[in-house]
Amino acid sequence: MQAVNVQPARRALVLGIGNVLWADEGFGVRAVEALHEAWALPGDVTLMDGGTQGLVLLSEVTAHSHVLVFDAVDFGDAPAALRVLRDREVPAWAGAKMSLHQQSFMELLAIADVQDRFPPHLTLVGVQPERLMDFGGSLSASVRARLPQALEAGIGQLREWGFAPVARSVPPAERLNDRSIALADYEQGRPSEQAACRIGDARFLNIRHAIENGAPGAA
Repeated sequence: MQAVNVQPARRALVLGIGNVLWADEGFGVRAVEALHEAWALPGDVTLMDGGTQGLVLLSEVTAHSHVLVFDAVDFGDAPAALRVLRDREVPAWAGAKMSLHQQSFMELLAIADVQDRFPPHLTLVGVQPERLMDFGGSLSASVRARLPQALEAGIGQLREWGFAPVARSVPPAERLNDRSIALADYEQGRPSEQAACRIGDARFLNIRHAIENGAPGAA
């Protein structure tokens, strides 16, 4: 028996993906946070902080007819350059992945394609990161300055698809994600460079190595 391709119901998913712990890698998450703060979306639009969930998002992505993704992508462009890719253009950035979450999201799209569930309408709003190797860091100034333009592109795409966001007059009562990673709180709570390594775990490993080998003053 031939499989029947069942098209998803007409509704939209707005997805921000990325890792807020690595500076500009968090662009996608910060974009959907900013969108949530400034715009009220209709009931047939779902707004989601996808973080680094990757393949876990397969059922969400394939359940929507229209998918809008915000992410930081290494296009090889000048820092903070913004690109908008649509439909079958989107998998083209698989060869330019810069992190595991991009790898898994490309796998997600590949699986959706094999299952004949590739989103009928897919748009990526991507920014070229300026700074990544800054563990616990926030967005660079140049990438943060692109947020309004990214939101404008995303809102424009939703309207073109026939969904109608409405600008908020007051902030929303509910947060999109946990307050602990809210941009302002996240930046204010960051430890100093002396207290926490900002390029990975090398400092921790060096300290542990010194302790294990009995180096003076290592304890």
